[in-house]
This record gives sequence, structure tokens and C-alpha cells, in this order.
Amino acid sequence: MSLSPDQIPVIPRGVRLHFDKVRQFWVLLAPERAISLDPIGQAILEQIDGTRSFGAITTALCQKYDAPEDQIAGDCARFVSGLVNRRILELRT
Repeated sequence: MSLSPDQIPVIPRGVRLHFDKVRQFWVLLAPERAISLDPIGQAILEQIDGTRSFGAITTALCQKYDAPEDQIAGDCARFVSGLVNRRILELRT
């Protein structure tokens, strides 16, 4: 799946980002699923607010981490696409 910079990733109703206090790490909770997040996944999901485009998210991450935009965009696209394919995230145009 290819993401365009103007698409807007959305965390749908019923899915939420949650800090597991017992295990001390972030998880993405979805109906009947929990996905453990590494720091990269957490950083990407924290940028998704339902109004910012994929391009704006990758630009913000590039500035925050002082990393090449093509690398950040590729990593983000793979991560977001994987969650969209599993119906955990949605894309709007």
C-alpha cells in the first residue's frame, strides 16, 4: 500500500493508545487485540490526531528527530500501512 502525503491517518473509534503501567510500555488497544509498541511506533502514533496529513506527520518527525525525510516517510508508510491492512488505523483523504 502506498500512502500519499495528503492522506490523513485516523485512529478509529474503539482503538486507543494506552500506557501499560504494569509492564511499563505503550500499547495500541483495539477490539480483541493489543499491540506492543516500540519507541518508533509510539512516536508515529502520537502524531496521529485525525486532522494532520501523512506528509505533515512525517515532516514533524523529521524535525523532531533530525532524520532524512525519505527515510522517515518510508518507515512511517510501512508502519501505518501495516496497521491499515489490519484495520487498526483508517485513512481519509
